[in-house]
Amino acid sequence: MARVLEWVFFLYFASHIPITILFDSQALLPKELYPQALKDVLANYAHGAKDTLMADPPTWFKSFCWCEMTLQLPFFFVAAYAFFQGKCRWIRLPVIIYSTHTATTLIPILAQVFFNDFSDSPVPGPATFEERMTLATIYMPYLVIPLLMLFVMVFSDDYKPHLHMKSH
Repeated sequence: MARVLEWVFFLYFASHIPITILFDSQALLPKELYPQALKDVLANYAHGAKDTLMADPPTWFKSFCWCEMTLQLPFFFVAAYAFFQGKCRWIRLPVIIYSTHTATTLIPILAQVFFNDFSDSPVPGPATFEERMTLATIYMPYLVIPLLMLFVMVFSDDYKPHLHMKSH
């Protein structure tokens, strides 16, 4: 079971690399840096999913994107490598930090999805409970998988450090 989870974590981090570079970075960087096809994919997603955070990102959301671009993106490569290799105990503390940070950022994101009034938004946001649930479902893996990682890193013997006791 541990190896299956490592593959899930590997796929999570490996897939996050192109998503961050090609799409999430569009919330921050000049539009001229992206080919029209990538801008169109993001616009179609944002319109279809009614994701106002990606279509018209508020400052607080951009701050999360800056963290993703500058702190998390380099870590995605390291974590993908560690979980691809398997049983890398050294990844424990960095994953605890990453997963705690990422899960925490999802609280305001999900609060925005569920409780914000989008009636005066420049981009149509979710209006019905079903639309809010659909959008929340898109964001949910970025809460659930980090919480699963946190649980594994804290409680699994596969990642707990070996304590070397000296006998006197």
